Amino acid sequence: METCHTHGRSTDFEVHRNWLAITHSLPVSRWYYENTSEWTLDYPPLFAWFEFGLSHVAQHFDRSMLVVENLNYASPSTVLFQRLSVIFTDVVFIYATRECCRCVQEQKRSRDNLHRPSFILAVLLLWNFGLLIVDHIHFQYNGFLFGFLLLSVAKHLQSQHLKGALLFSILLNLKHIYLYVAPAYGIYLLRSHCFAQNNKDGSVRWRSFSPLRLLALGSIVASVFALSFGPFIAMGQLPQVLSRLFPFKRGLCHAYWAPNIWALYNLLDKGLVMLGVRLRLLEEAGLHRATMTGGLVQEMQHSVLPSISPTVTLVCTLLSILPAMTSIWRCPRGARGFLRCLLLCALGSFVFGWHVHEKAILIAILPLSILAVESREDAGIFLVLATTGHYSLFPLLFTCAELPIKVTLMLIFTIYSFTALRKLHSAQGPLLHPLEVVYLLGLVAVAIACEVVFPLSPWQQQLPFLPLLATSVYCSVGVCYSFLRLYVSLLRQREKPKQP
Repeated sequence: METCHTHGRSTDFEVHRNWLAITHSLPVSRWYYENTSEWTLDYPPLFAWFEFGLSHVAQHFDRSMLVVENLNYASPSTVLFQRLSVIFTDVVFIYATRECCRCVQEQKRSRDNLHRPSFILAVLLLWNFGLLIVDHIHFQYNGFLFGFLLLSVAKHLQSQHLKGALLFSILLNLKHIYLYVAPAYGIYLLRSHCFAQNNKDGSVRWRSFSPLRLLALGSIVASVFALSFGPFIAMGQLPQVLSRLFPFKRGLCHAYWAPNIWALYNLLDKGLVMLGVRLRLLEEAGLHRATMTGGLVQEMQHSVLPSISPTVTLVCTLLSILPAMTSIWRCPRGARGFLRCLLLCALGSFVFGWHVHEKAILIAILPLSILAVESREDAGIFLVLATTGHYSLFPLLFTCAELPIKVTLMLIFTIYSFTALRKLHSAQGPLLHPLEVVYLLGLVAVAIACEVVFPLSPWQQQLPFLPLLATSVYCSVGVCYSFLRLYVSLLRQREKPKQP
């Protein structure tokens, strides 16, 4: 499993070391062509400039890490620099958390600061289990990136729409996975910023359209994209950059399946194959060998069900977010309506998207924390989504030494989330339905089976990817359920008065 699993800490660690070397040692014209390492530069240009900036600090730690040919170079100085760079850039996330906490609606002034919504939100964001393992045990710069997302959301909650749009434009040019939530921004800014007024029933007043506001908004977005992509367009390299950003030759699912609808689809296909072979309806020799769970990133063929193409996933994703976008167009319900739409776009893209990374679940979990401290219903959805979403990240840390660390950290975060949110919303009844409690307790059984029983069983040699399959499939039920619950809460709010 260790050899097949492409996302150990060392992998992402080497990815970013290689990008430091590319941006430092090579002219800009070669950044998106360089392929000495298999980990080629595949983030938008603004992130490449970010790495370029970091590389000028890195040279004072160890110049050898900036040599492109030094593959898998990891001297103690290199490790120290890379770790410090993540910790230092988390300042953006800490500042964004402070801004989000300022936006929280406090139901009543609690004398006990530890039980105030803003304090609970600060803990849910700053000590988020998923972010902690993905950035600080695994290795990435998600805290820095999520800082821009949360800061952008905070600016919209503070009615500073142009600042929010600027921050999101910067974020998109740092990492294009945030395209997932771009439709929510587009519809919301057009509807609530470019149309200055509503009719009495909340519908759009067409005559209130402001061309100046649209121009200001368009100028901000265009300027950021021009600064980011401009040099590459001037060099005629745009097609090359885009081919790196959107490599559709990768398969439907990641090497380790994200817990989404396609994990269930893959399982159904495998189940039908086994049934077909047993009933002698299918010939085993004519079937595709187990390409889906080989742990490799590649094209994937289904044996019984129709194989899924990128176009199908795009259509499914767009259809899944369409009702949410229609809803905030017809009745915006302020910045919190936008935040709800953003969550549905993030989850719709996660559930139906092409080659989804399991870490993308954090794009929904982190912003949902804001709603969880304000509403009992959202708190219940948050607990289901955060617990299943975070547990689905367990296979990222797969060595024996990491097992007690990830279990302890997740237990601390989960227990705090349950107790703090239950106390916060205690006057309004229980947060979870009995069936939700049973489902979440089932995660304990899955964890014991995958982490303790399976490694000691004879199946480990014959079916090494069974724990990954079990984790993805079980967690996908919770993720899809949370998506539906959020949709129900959005559509129910049509009857409620508009929130600020």
